[in-house]
Amino acid sequence: MATTGDDRMRRLAADLRTTGVLAVLLFVLCGGMYPALTTAIAGALFPWQATGSLVERNGVVEGSVLVGQPFAGDRYFHGRPSAVGYRPMAVAGSDLAPSNPALRARVRREADAIARREGIARTAIPVDLVATSGSGIDPDISPAAAAVQIARVARARDLPRAAVERLVARYTAPRTLGVLGEPRVNVLRLNLGLDRGQSGRGN
Repeated sequence: MATTGDDRMRRLAADLRTTGVLAVLLFVLCGGMYPALTTAIAGALFPWQATGSLVERNGVVEGSVLVGQPFAGDRYFHGRPSAVGYRPMAVAGSDLAPSNPALRARVRREADAIARREGIARTAIPVDLVATSGSGIDPDISPAAAAVQIARVARARDLPRAAVERLVARYTAPRTLGVLGEPRVNVLRLNLGLDRGQSGRGN
């Protein structure tokens, strides 16, 4: 029996209705219910991480352990430089090739400044203190990058060097699961620990 134009239109209308209902259903499930459910579960199981891993001091949010921020002055450990001014909504690297003259000039300037600030040779500067990360907001530095800053921070805070060394060791995280990544020091946690006087004195 031949299919008429009306039959084809009815089938097309039925297919469109089915497609529309399915699209709305998937939108509600995947765009509404699923995110709401996973957010609720994450908030219940991991409330601190689900809200951005924020660190507070005296009820004031000082930052997130996941986002680097600038620290100035001799009393604080300094983190990695940022290609985006530490703006978390503008994460990016510099996209400059190692051969780029602008990159070379910036690294030389920062290396000279670090060498003067820490009283060390340029060749002793760990690379992460002059190299921006791919995100531009890396919150961690290497233990070596923390070590070259210990003497300055100890002098500025009138603390024994050994006390600051112990605090750096306390805030040094090992490789994830023992094999992934490298040991690292979270700069925000370390500096807040200094401000709380966790380094102790005298021994």
